[in-house]
Amino acid sequence: MISELDSKYRLIRLKEVLNFTAISTSTHYLHIQQGLMVKPISLGANSSAYPLYEIEAINAARISGKNDEEIKLLVSELMNNRSNFY
Repeated sequence: MISELDSKYRLIRLKEVLNFTAISTSTHYLHIQQGLMVKPISLGANSSAYPLYEIEAINAARISGKNDEEIKLLVSELMNNRSNFY
């Protein structure tokens, strides 16, 4: 199991995100457009990743039965918190 500290600082690639969320690539990008998924963080010219804790928070919201509007608020909050992360 991943510790809370590891989860907060761990970046995962798209393939892992898709495994965690059990959705297709096209649905993943549709969710980003709809505000239901966080945008990736650029790691370089051709590389990006996602903070694991953000994906876990979105999954937890889905599991707990949050509706799309509540998840959009969560995603917005997660994206805003990135600028205040450290």
